[in-house]
Amino acid sequence: MFDVSRPARFWVTAGILLGASLLFHSVSHGEPIILRQPLHDLPFAFANWTGQERPLPDQVVQKVGVTDYTSRLYVRAADAPVDLYIGYYASQRTGDMIHSPQNCLPGSGWDPIESGYAAIPIPGRSDIVVNEYVIQKDQVKQLVFYWYQSRGRVIASEYAGRFWMMADAISRNRTDGSLVRLITPMNDGKATALSRLLGFTQTIFPRIDALLPK
Repeated sequence: MFDVSRPARFWVTAGILLGASLLFHSVSHGEPIILRQPLHDLPFAFANWTGQERPLPDQVVQKVGVTDYTSRLYVRAADAPVDLYIGYYASQRTGDMIHSPQNCLPGSGWDPIESGYAAIPIPGRSDIVVNEYVIQKDQVKQLVFYWYQSRGRVIASEYAGRFWMMADAISRNRTDGSLVRLITPMNDGKATALSRLLGFTQTIFPRIDALLPK
């Protein structure tokens, strides 16, 4: 595995952002209307999990600029809960772009103390790779999975997400996309929390995938 120096990463990122900015400002025609199901259609009960909607404050919804979202807490007997958030953006040309949890979580007082990737086997398809974070506030730790699900792809990397957004804007006239984020407490230890999120993701992913446009 090779490591890219900080200056190189800076210029790569700057180039991607500049290219995205030029592209968005140069394309004036509207994007196609993509058929999809409302995120509220995601099941509230499956595999012994029961979910409850937890709406975000209006000012938060306006700030993140989502077209549609769902925010839920799923629980099951004798287990810690899983917090689920999905935010869908019909277009990212006009400034309403997906907000990375890497920026939002520290802004809420949660500091990342571990980061990496998790490969999750999904029945009937290839593994998906997601971001895996351990975050901490005071003495409380939580485990986080998140990924970008956009136009038929599941992407962990921020850079890859921006690249494919520009590519699809050119080739398909589409910049729609979604952020999926899962959080669970680590009171019962990291290994147990990891097993819980892995199992939850494997179960709910096909249901999420069925709602989002390909």
